[in-house]
Amino acid sequence: MNDFHSGIHELLAPDVFFIEVGHSLTRAERQNRILPGSTWGLWKTIMADCPQLIDSLPLMKRAIEISSSVQIGLYDCLYVALAEQEGCNLVTADEKLIKNLPGFPIISLSSV
Repeated sequence: MNDFHSGIHELLAPDVFFIEVGHSLTRAERQNRILPGSTWGLWKTIMADCPQLIDSLPLMKRAIEISSSVQIGLYDCLYVALAEQEGCNLVTADEKLIKNLPGFPIISLSSV
């Protein structure tokens, strides 16, 4: 995040990002991985450093092509399609995604 705050890196995400964050946090709360009642505060904390949100509609055709060809969820493929469109890497902690999409512009968060 330091590189983001100092302007070295720009963070981008499809405009479904805020929904995905909310979904992940409410699921974590249901699974007792975060404290009950903490979801809203955590969501606001994450949104304070929210990436620039990019309209997902123009990304849909490519995301559907990727999703259909490799049998991976559409939400993940929106991020891949965005990385392709912007000519940048998708940085993720999802090692399964990296493994299942060789040749796509995806790198591991652990390597950054």
